[in-house]
This record gives sequence, structure tokens and C-alpha cells, in this order.
Amino acid sequence: MWRFRELLPLVDDAHRVTMGEGGTPLLRAVNLGMMMGCRDVFVKDERQGPTGSFKDRQAALSISVMKEMGLKEAVVASTGNVAIAYSAYSALAGIKLWAFVTSLVPSEKMREVAIYGSEVVKVTGTYDQTKQVAERFAERQGLFHDRGIRSFAARESMKTVAFEIAEQLPGLLREDGTAWRAPDWYVQAVSGGMGPVGVWKGFEELKELGLVDKMPKLACIQPEGCAPMVQSFRRGLREAEPVRNPRTRIITLATGTPGPAYTFLARVIREHGGTFEAVSDEETFRAVRVMAELDGISMERASGAAFAGLFRLLNQGIIKRDETVVVNCSGHTFPVEKHLLRDQWAREVSASRYDAAGEDGLLGSLESLDRSVRRVAILEDDPRAARLLRRILQARGDYEISEAADGQSGLEMIRGVDPDVVLLDLMMPGMDGFEVLEALEADEELRRIPVVVVTAKTLTATERARLGSHMEALLEKGDFTDQDLLRRVLGAIDE
Repeated sequence: MWRFRELLPLVDDAHRVTMGEGGTPLLRAVNLGMMMGCRDVFVKDERQGPTGSFKDRQAALSISVMKEMGLKEAVVASTGNVAIAYSAYSALAGIKLWAFVTSLVPSEKMREVAIYGSEVVKVTGTYDQTKQVAERFAERQGLFHDRGIRSFAARESMKTVAFEIAEQLPGLLREDGTAWRAPDWYVQAVSGGMGPVGVWKGFEELKELGLVDKMPKLACIQPEGCAPMVQSFRRGLREAEPVRNPRTRIITLATGTPGPAYTFLARVIREHGGTFEAVSDEETFRAVRVMAELDGISMERASGAAFAGLFRLLNQGIIKRDETVVVNCSGHTFPVEKHLLRDQWAREVSASRYDAAGEDGLLGSLESLDRSVRRVAILEDDPRAARLLRRILQARGDYEISEAADGQSGLEMIRGVDPDVVLLDLMMPGMDGFEVLEALEADEELRRIPVVVVTAKTLTATERARLGSHMEALLEKGDFTDQDLLRRVLGAIDE
């Protein structure tokens, strides 16, 4: 982060408090992009900061400024990540921290705040009430109160997210001769809104410096149960109308009174394009699972809300599938919450049976893992598409998966493995998918096998008729979700 020191508000580098924050990778969401038909979706992976969230940038600069001011004690209010980050950096700086957290913050996060030596004050109430209690305490004790979005240093720290994105994008897009580039969209879940405010300011400075030639559109995502910015924007209000009783399990986004960020962001979005969008808690939790299962990125709930918003905006056509999108993965999910997993998410093997009965006992334990395996044949010449289909199936059940990259070898494979269902691409070299369907229909043994067609081809009426009755379902690449595929596969098997 400090590579951009000249654009950050610290007078003397001697007061810098750092643990290597910033410089987080920008990752292409390969499997997600394939599923959604949006190739250039990128994840700014802020999980990889010293305490696991994008708040490390804020803490590094804010605590550095506090140190420069000669402060020995400070107060913050938090839903978790800020308290953790500030606690770590204040420990390094020798500043005593009072961390006021709402009682809804997971106990694991509270303990992490405490282990750094901070004073943890648990407030039974909403986050807005917690902020009020913290402010009154700071006033009575004569202590500095870091007020988040109202803190100049906190806002300025978020510029570095924009600086890094603009520097990283050209290499990922393989744009020769382009040193810096802004994405078409920047997506982030918002509570108080400081992240997008700082990111916008960062891109604005890059544009003034002549390093980028455009500004990104902002997509600010909130949970439906606490969406004061979304509701106020849709009603055309200049100031956000508070939500008095937030009703969401996304605790880090449960800010009913967002403060001054809304006015700024609403103006930016009206003038430069972009949107506010609300998503349900269920959509958020599903997005957390999808990103973990498809692209190996486990994230906190707030990040899940950002991706749920991306899914909505793509499906609504607000974000076009050929646009470049960066989503802020603001932090890691730890611990993994029980409701994100199926009831039977783990299986057990008794090692004691092996100790007691030798090899036969071990075999008996391993046999308990055996389940009825369903066989799926994938006929797909694009290895990326085949990998996506395979990964969706692997993550959600026991499937014996066989693959072929052309129609002729695929037909031979089907005869050999006798699958329960076939996933078939239409456009393949040599024998195409239409011909495979016709061959299956002509074979008395194979015609009983259901076929789900997965294709990127836009079908004419004649081609649809040619698919005939043997096709169980049709899914268009880039326009289906993991749930769509699983529903079709299970439906075909069960019929």
C-alpha cells in the first residue's frame, strides 16, 4: 500500500505503522465467469491482508496518523473487521484501543479483538446504537474517536484499492501498451459506504494524473433487511432515510443510518452511471457457497452479498456480459457458518475398528463411505466448459463423471459406461451434438438415457425441432446457474 505513499496523508514516514498491507492479488473468476457468460469478472482478494480484510488498509493509515498525532489511546465502534484490524495495528503502534462491538458480532471475532490487548465493550443493541455509545464514552473520557467514513485518513486509505486495480488490470486483460486501466464496473457491498467513496476518489486522482481515461460505474450492494441507501436512491432522496430496525443476518452490513456517504455515492451514480441493489440473505449465503465451490474463494458474508448483487445485475442486464467487472472480496469467512453447509457435510470412519480387527476392520469402515453413485457423461470440446460442469457436479454430490471432447468418442464412451444422464454440447468437431442425439435415438439400448443439452449456440426453430424428443432439457452457456444444472440433472435421473 505504501508504494503510493505520495498520495497518502502522512507527513513523516517515521510514523508509518505497517504489517505488509495492500498489494493484494486481482484474480480472474474463471469458473464463475464461464457459468455467467461474463469472461472478465475479477476478484480483488482483500482476504490476504494481515488480519484478513480490506480494513487493514484503513487501520494502517489511520493508526499511523494517530501515532503522528501523539495519541496513546483511541476508541472505535465496529461490527468485527475494523475492531480486529485496528487492534492489531494499535498493538504494534503502542496505542491502547477501546473496541465497542454489537453483541451480534460472532464470539470468535470478539476473542480475536481481545487477544491483541484491546478493551472489548459488548453493546446489546444495533450497530447504530453501538456507535452512539462509543461516541459518548470517547467524549466523557476525552479520547480520540475514529469515526470511520468521517475520518480523513480512513477514507484516503481506500484509494489504494483503486490504484492497485488500475495497475493490475492491463496485465490480466493482456492489453499491450496499456499501463493502467479502470474497469467498467466496481462492485462492493456497503454498510457506511466508505469503501466505494475511497475507491472512487482513487480513480478520480488517477484520471487527473492521466493514468486512466475513464471512471468505473459503481454498484453498491446492501442486504434487503437493511438497505437504507438502496431504498433512498430508488425514491430519489438526496439524504438517506434510516432503517430503524435492521433485519438481516449479514451483521457487518446492518448499518441503519449510513451517514454522509450516501449523498456522495448517489450523486456519483446519477452523474456517471452505476446502481444501488439489494439482495436477500439467502442469495448472499448461496453466493458464498458458489464462490467457494467453483473458484475456491471462501469469503465473509459481506463479500457474498457483493457477488449476489453481481448475479442479480448480470441477470437484469444492468451489467453487460462483455464488460469488465471487479468485485471487492472484502474479507474471509471464519469460522464457516453451519447453515452454509448441508446437514451431512462430513462422513466418519472409525480408526478403532482397524486397530481392533486389522485390515478387515479398516475395509469395513471404508465400506461405510460407499453410496449410490450416479454416472454422468459429459460431451464437450471446450475444456473450460467441461471443467465447469464437472466442478458443479463434484461440489454437490457423488457422481462418476466421464468426459469426451468429440461426438464419436463420446458415443463410444456412452456405450461403455452406461451413464444415468448425458450433458451434451452441440458444437463439436467431427460428429456434432445433433448427430449424437440422432445416434442415441436410433439405438434401442441408448435411447432411454436422458440428455441435457448445454450449448452456447443460438438455436433456430429448425435446429430446435432437430433436437427432437430425446432431449430432456436445454441450458444455454452463460445463462444458467449451478442450481439450474443440478435441477436438470437430478430431474433427468429421477424420471
